[in-house]
Amino acid sequence: MNFLPNDTLAGYARTAVDLRTRMVDYHRSPLAAQYLQAFFDSRLANHPSPSPAGMAKVLDAVRAITANPWRLGEPYVIAPAMTAIIAAAAAALDLTGEVLPADIAPDDGGVLFFPEPIYHRNLRGEVSSIGAITWARTTNTGSGRSFWAIAGWADHHDAHDPAAVRRRQQLTDRPDLARQFGPYVLTDFTEIPIGQPVDPRPDLPVLDGDDHDWEPAPDGRFCIDETTTPMWACAAIAYAFWRIQAQPLATVAAAPLDRAARRRAVRASIRHDTRVVMLRRTSPLAEPTDGEPKWHYRVRFVVRGHWRRLIDRDGHPYRIWINAHIKGPDGAPLLHGEKVAVLAR
Repeated sequence: MNFLPNDTLAGYARTAVDLRTRMVDYHRSPLAAQYLQAFFDSRLANHPSPSPAGMAKVLDAVRAITANPWRLGEPYVIAPAMTAIIAAAAAALDLTGEVLPADIAPDDGGVLFFPEPIYHRNLRGEVSSIGAITWARTTNTGSGRSFWAIAGWADHHDAHDPAAVRRRQQLTDRPDLARQFGPYVLTDFTEIPIGQPVDPRPDLPVLDGDDHDWEPAPDGRFCIDETTTPMWACAAIAYAFWRIQAQPLATVAAAPLDRAARRRAVRASIRHDTRVVMLRRTSPLAEPTDGEPKWHYRVRFVVRGHWRRLIDRDGHPYRIWINAHIKGPDGAPLLHGEKVAVLAR
């Protein structure tokens, strides 16, 4: 793993600088361009092929979109306790039809590090890690429409990632090529429009379960199953982070950077104001209510995490994440299951 277990804020900042420096070096290598070409060739295999000149323009734009956040984007490290909350919020998210403002993200570009990766299962049943996510705000020069370009990156050395195991097997005969990869490998790329309704996901293909081996996620790790969720995992995780980091649920701490790491960042022209996103509240958080309750509960029960829609002072809708919590009077028996006993007034 790239991050050490139970690392300090200073350790997170130092490792983030090291990883970003290595990713910047990787994007300057010929392999980065070759990998990006192969990555998009496979994604566009069932689509009309653009002209060579058009494809070259697309690749140049995507190369900048995927490379620049590693050097210039706002860096965040997601503490392990916060990772599970963001993953749960992402799995429950559906933005279909919503119009996102341009200021929904904390910055025009950024990179999220997950010391404890989130995993996702694609439509083929394959499981892969999400060790980092980058985003960049960009505009289509043809249509003039703006959007968030979101890239998912797998930890190249994740010992628990089935996709990393497959990559290592494919590179067994090419140790020289394996050494040229950066610490993260691009595995996903998607977009979220700005100022336009979010389109629903296309109809999922009908897959025969007998023809696919559905890989299990590593034990104890959160896995988002894209065969059942209304959004692609990386887009949902990015949005969940944008919203949750601005809520009282999270605390965002500036991580101190030692002199040696700061010098390395300056030499590489890397933005080095790393922030660590941690869970602020460790006690159960009750969902806010208005007015006096008209009933009281005789038991305690678990309320699942969910998104709550609100309206701001200017009449604009927005969401907040209500984390899973226990509701009911202290000392009452804890109910296991879906039924809740209510004593009406």
